[in-house]
Amino acid sequence: MVGIFITFEGGDGSGKSTQAGLLEQWLTDAGHTVVRTREPGGTAVGDELREIVLHSRGHIDPRAEALIFAASRAQHVAEKVRPALQRGEIVIMDRYLDSSVAYQGFARGLGADDVRSISLWATEDLLPDLTVLLDVDEDTGRDRLHDARTRYDRLEAEERDFHARVRAAYLEIAATEPSRFLVLDASLPVDDLAAAVRTRAAALFA
Repeated sequence: MVGIFITFEGGDGSGKSTQAGLLEQWLTDAGHTVVRTREPGGTAVGDELREIVLHSRGHIDPRAEALIFAASRAQHVAEKVRPALQRGEIVIMDRYLDSSVAYQGFARGLGADDVRSISLWATEDLLPDLTVLLDVDEDTGRDRLHDARTRYDRLEAEERDFHARVRAAYLEIAATEPSRFLVLDASLPVDDLAAAVRTRAAALFA
């Protein structure tokens, strides 16, 4: 039996964690076994890499940044994600390879195709069955983040223009793979968003 892989993407402050948690609860209540996780991190090795890439005080070259994310992703998929899918479970992940394409490929200017290729190699071509993109404008996202954070990580602390490029990148990525993406306006009420996610997720079980 093969499981189902669902990822949540969006800029900082888009509400990914909230919607991932609501979907997890809905699926668990329906009797499914759910593994909920996040990137970067998700494993002991990944958590160490997360601390380096998000909270290191020194400068990290963009290419090194992209490779650290890919290394964390490779460990995550090998150790946690693929085994869960092989057991027939549902994996819900906060961020996956589309984050790298948006943040490092587009916003850092490393090239979307190159960054995507690195992640596909690292994960042995594992793609989600569904990716929910919560679209939020950069100003709203940063306002939400300001209310929720006591400290910013390296990416959250980037300037407004950087986050504007990330948003544009996500929308461009989603437009190229409409069958995989569900794009939602993150300014909608939480319950409305959750209902839309449930409807699309339910179709995966049909």
